[in-house]
Amino acid sequence: MSITVNLDVMLAKRKMRSKELAERIGLTEVNVSLLKSGKVRGVRFETLSKICEALACQPGDILEYVPDAPDDLADDADDL
Repeated sequence: MSITVNLDVMLAKRKMRSKELAERIGLTEVNVSLLKSGKVRGVRFETLSKICEALACQPGDILEYVPDAPDDLADDADDL
């Protein structure tokens, strides 16, 4: 299972730069960049709420579930 972060897509749709989003939600530009790249392990609901408010969007516009390929699932079952 993997979650894809589409924050860069929403920023482009809203014609907003990462720097402006960071200022609006009270995060550093580095943290917004890490979130955009999907290099974070989690995000607080409070932060997600602020992002959605600033971008006038829903959480599903930013986060997307992408199922694993069938052969990846078989490999995971071997680990159990």
